[in-house]
Amino acid sequence: MPPPPSPLKLNQSSSSIQTLTTTATSAQDARLLVRETLRISASLASSEPNLLPLDTQTQTPRNQLGLLQHDQDFVSSSFRLICCEEIDGRRWNYVAEPDSSPGTFKKGSLRALGLHSPQPPLDGLMSFVRSYVVPEGFPDSVIPSYVPYMTWRALKHFFGGAMGVFTTQTLLNSVGVSRNTAAPGAVAINWILKDGAGRVGKMLFARQGKKFDYDLKQLRFAGDLLMELGAGVELATAAVPHLFLPLACAANVAKNVAAVTSTSTRTPIYKAFAKGENIGDVTAKGECVGNIADLLGTGLSIMISKRNPSLITTFGLLSCGYVLSSYQEVKSVVLHTLNRARFSVTVDAFLKTGRVPSLQEGNLNENVFRFPWLKEGPVVLGPRFKDAFQEPNVYLAIEPFFEKERYVVTYNPKKGKVYALFKDQAKSDDILKAAFHAQVLLHFMHLSFDSQHLSQKEKTGGYLNFEPTAKDLEACIVESCKMVSTSYGIFKSKAAEQGWMMSEAHLNPGRARLIK
Repeated sequence: MPPPPSPLKLNQSSSSIQTLTTTATSAQDARLLVRETLRISASLASSEPNLLPLDTQTQTPRNQLGLLQHDQDFVSSSFRLICCEEIDGRRWNYVAEPDSSPGTFKKGSLRALGLHSPQPPLDGLMSFVRSYVVPEGFPDSVIPSYVPYMTWRALKHFFGGAMGVFTTQTLLNSVGVSRNTAAPGAVAINWILKDGAGRVGKMLFARQGKKFDYDLKQLRFAGDLLMELGAGVELATAAVPHLFLPLACAANVAKNVAAVTSTSTRTPIYKAFAKGENIGDVTAKGECVGNIADLLGTGLSIMISKRNPSLITTFGLLSCGYVLSSYQEVKSVVLHTLNRARFSVTVDAFLKTGRVPSLQEGNLNENVFRFPWLKEGPVVLGPRFKDAFQEPNVYLAIEPFFEKERYVVTYNPKKGKVYALFKDQAKSDDILKAAFHAQVLLHFMHLSFDSQHLSQKEKTGGYLNFEPTAKDLEACIVESCKMVSTSYGIFKSKAAEQGWMMSEAHLNPGRARLIK
């Protein structure tokens, strides 16, 4: 193997290239070096003096060979390429100066050479902003619904921040701070009592438990409505300042309950957007977006408040924007789990069309106005026996149809609901099958209801307000049993194909069991 060529010496003044000499141990290497030297010299001679590109790391001139050209440190130096590196589309070459011994390099001679053009100031600013508001690897690190969710979330926080200025100003005026009509001690006591009442409400609402995981959309939207209700009550203190303490306490309870729902549902929502193990990054960037929007809304509201606008008009406009943004925010969340609302949507679509809706369709058609703590829907899972049956004869008549099942499904005409009762041997799949059967029976009850040509005013919100005969109820149960036996397996497979996750825990059934 021939010995390596001697170092390439390249000296360049500020106006032109003066000399270029090479020494080679072989004729072939010499010819190659001369040819390359002529090409580079011609290129440099045709360029403007003192206009050599700059290295982006050190801001020093760099010649066409990619070598740093520094008058003091690197004149008459030859560098050899060690490796290449790329970060976010930007590339660097790492070079070092060879030592006198073959295959070794001088200590401290490693240098990084940027192969990219300097980044424009606007691009640098946008890159800086993106590092605070979007997760790393965006958009590949999150699902597509992340962008509309964060857009509506930012708008909601903008309107919320703007509303906070007016409510705080109103509370201070009502308690007598700005007008100096109350003693400082009384003001402090009233304010502390107000905050204490809010903390009590926050603790009481924590009993919702698993609903924060499964009915999080309904709870999140209900919490935002409570937030606006609290803001409205706070503004009402301006009209009746002598009722400051009770009104402020009630408002703070509502707002603290809203804060509990927002905090408790935050992690499941961000988890739905994250791809891989980046939940912390998604959460941090989401909260940053919310804080930025809140600050912008606060700043704008401060400027508007100096003009003394009408509180009623301002509250109406900001509340409409806040509620609309909140509704669109929760509707843009795409969850894979089947809670009761999404389970009802998917089963109903399956019974009517024979297909299970996609994740986007199912979440879009989910009803977020049905608040979990108010009342149960038209299907009740795991109820007490006394709630499902008022007459023992009804139970004795339908129980033989479910002899081979680990559940019993019935319809209570007095309450207009379908009930699914579980036997003590019921497992997870039995509960899912019972929930499916209950939806099927509700479907047949609707068909029976419509066949009698009753007024649509008697059927609202999915509830049936008519009393079928024992024969009609028995016929509906028989038909539902036949359909469940042939279609439940098909429904499960189609739901899995669409990406739905089915679990009895997501349906949050009751704990009552029938024991023989």
